[in-house]
Amino acid sequence: MKPNGTLLNIPSIKEVSDLSGLSLEEIGDDHLTTSLVETPLRADAFEMSDEDKIATIAHHFRHIMDTLGLDLTDDSLKGTPQRVAKMYVQEIFSGLNPANKPKAALFDNKYHYDQMLVEKDITLFSNCEHHFVPIIGNAHVAYISTGKVIGLSKINRIVQYYAKRPQVQERLTVQIAQELKQMLDTEHVAVIVDAKHLCVSSRGVEDRTSSTITAHYSGKFAEEAVRAEFLSHVYKR
Repeated sequence: MKPNGTLLNIPSIKEVSDLSGLSLEEIGDDHLTTSLVETPLRADAFEMSDEDKIATIAHHFRHIMDTLGLDLTDDSLKGTPQRVAKMYVQEIFSGLNPANKPKAALFDNKYHYDQMLVEKDITLFSNCEHHFVPIIGNAHVAYISTGKVIGLSKINRIVQYYAKRPQVQERLTVQIAQELKQMLDTEHVAVIVDAKHLCVSSRGVEDRTSSTITAHYSGKFAEEAVRAEFLSHVYKR
């Protein structure tokens, strides 16, 4: 097994500065990213088994807790490193592993339904890749079939798959849209993500009322009238 997650694999401050043109100190709390649509992963990201990843993360998280001065012999705390490690690998970051990608069966559009299908208020839980704290909100997704349709629950699962990884909301929005376009072989896709970022509300500026909205419109949804119909469905109460 190839060693994973060692200090040798972590870029230095200088390397990060070379990529972005700014130092980490200059970036501060700004959500700057140099990556494109794909989540930035190393080539050897999946050479380590999930079991080994859990053991490694638990070891390092135990060191973090110890550094903070927590008493790891306390009954309430001693199991926390293992719980956090399992949560990271098996739950909130499980979308990093392509083996967990939902397999969506497609069906012929036998009803010849040629209008938009909208799935709104999809519950979304993700994590900010800059501070590793939650992003909580909803996704609204629509598509117009060009011959194939997908089971409704699979739309939710696609949203959840891409949300379960360290994210920036802009990338998440595009990833959901591109997956649906590829899966359904249609350009007619719309995605809106409306979410609160705990890196904004629970720390830093501590703004508890603001939310962030990102959108992707392609195909017919780039037309003003079609986009307006989609928005009327999403925000109609």
